[in-house]
Order: sequence, then C-alpha cells, then structure tokens
Amino acid sequence: MTILDGKALSAKIKEEVRVEVEELQKTKQITPGLAVVLVGDDAASATYVNSKHKACENAGIYSEVHTRPSSTTQEELLSLIEKMNNDSKLDGILVQLPLPKHIDTTTVLEAINPLKDVDGFHPYNVGRMVSNLDAFLPATPFGVMRMFQEYNIDLVGKNVCVIGSSDIVGKPMASLLINAKATVEVCNSKTKDLKTHTLRADIIIVAAGRVNLVTEDMISEGATLIDVGINRLENGKLVGDADFEGCKNKCAYITPVPGGVGPMTIAMLLKNTIKAAKLRNKRK
Repeated sequence: MTILDGKALSAKIKEEVRVEVEELQKTKQITPGLAVVLVGDDAASATYVNSKHKACENAGIYSEVHTRPSSTTQEELLSLIEKMNNDSKLDGILVQLPLPKHIDTTTVLEAINPLKDVDGFHPYNVGRMVSNLDAFLPATPFGVMRMFQEYNIDLVGKNVCVIGSSDIVGKPMASLLINAKATVEVCNSKTKDLKTHTLRADIIIVAAGRVNLVTEDMISEGATLIDVGINRLENGKLVGDADFEGCKNKCAYITPVPGGVGPMTIAMLLKNTIKAAKLRNKRK
C-alpha cells in the first residue's frame, strides 16, 4: 500500500512555480498576478483565501485580496470584476465560493475574462475541457490528475467510479478521466446500491462531503482510493469521505486526509496563474 503524499507533491509543484516566476521576471519582465475576492464572513472561505495569498507570496506571485461584506450587491461585485478584467497586472481572478444567496454565482463566474479564469469555472473553459482542448482546469481535479502522473498510475482502460457530481470536482473530474481514456461511472447521493459500483472500480474518487461514505467492504483488493472529502468532526479532527484506517488494508494506493488532495488544490491554482501570465499578450 502506497500513501499518495499530496503535501510533498504540493511542495514540489510550488517550487516549480517559484522557478517559473523567476524565469518570467527575468526573460519577459512579467510578475504573475492573482486577485482573490471574498464576499461575506464564512470562516472556512477566509482560511482558504489566506492560504492562497500566502502561497502566492512564497512563490513570488503578486497577490491581491478583495474582501467585501455579505451585503455587497451583485452589481458592485460585477463592477469589481470588470475592473480586475481590465487590470494588466492581474493574470488570474478567483471569486471564492460560496457567494451570498442574493448573488447569482453563474452570472459572476461568466463575467470573469476566460483568459483570467484560473479557477476553470467559466463555461468557455468548461467547454474546452470537456472537448479535450487546452483550457484552465479546476484546481482540485487538476491536482488529482497530477497525482496520477506523479505516481505513474495508469488510467487507460481502468474502471473509475467518481462519487459526487458537483461542478467543482465531480463533473470536471469525470471529463478529465474520460479524456485520459478511462471508463468512468459517476455516482451521487441518489445512486442505488453504491457498493455494486465501487466494487467494480479499479479507482474510486470520492468527493461527496459525507463521513465514512466509503468503507472497506466497498472496495476491491488492490484498488486506488482518492479521497477529496474534508469533514471536521465534533472533536475537531479532519477526516475525508472514506474510512481511511479500514480501506488502507485493501488499497494499492490511497490518499490521506489531511495531507492528500487538499494541498494539491492551491498548488495547481498557482500553476494556472503562471499559465495565465504567459497569455498576457493574447488578452490584449
């Protein structure tokens, strides 16, 4: 059994980014820039935003954080995005989700210049991703794919069960796997007899937000288990969507929580920001 170390891989990628930033500054006099917008006072969102800001600083990326109260109107937010779209020193724009209920998330995401959409949520990038064209990829699925690459986990012809069908993880994850020539099943909270699907899978990717959704009896011997879930128990402990202690006995590869997929998300966001910086000329 091999534990997929997202923390170590994330550190490796962040170092790659730091070197790329230095190269861009040296050869093209470009310092990549990322703006993050946080609306409201959600504690978890604030923690993520701070982590992103710190990661940018450590990599040499110019970073702006725009905090706005939950009373911010949709028009005010769209005005801020337009301003950032036109700011030449900003290569990436990220609006932290979820947004307050009075703001339409789709309208806001569609307002971001697709060439600055480092979250990969704009329909332009989603469509290109599904069509297997070059695009900004959502950071979490992008990170999982990088893990497969790093650990030489072959996807071609493999049966993969994706549990969770969100726009942020499940759907893009399935698209990337299909593009990699895997055979993909997408399950969700309404799936009947989930165990029959997971037992057929060579690889299980769970991103449903439910503690112990995947247990040892649901996986076949030698399977790979990627746990994207992050849940905080009453005692404060962070756990995923799978029973790690039980499942690890059967797995060839498994991600821990914390320290698995989580650290990869910010690392791949930085990768997207570098990619956006290299497209500066195309945005003009």
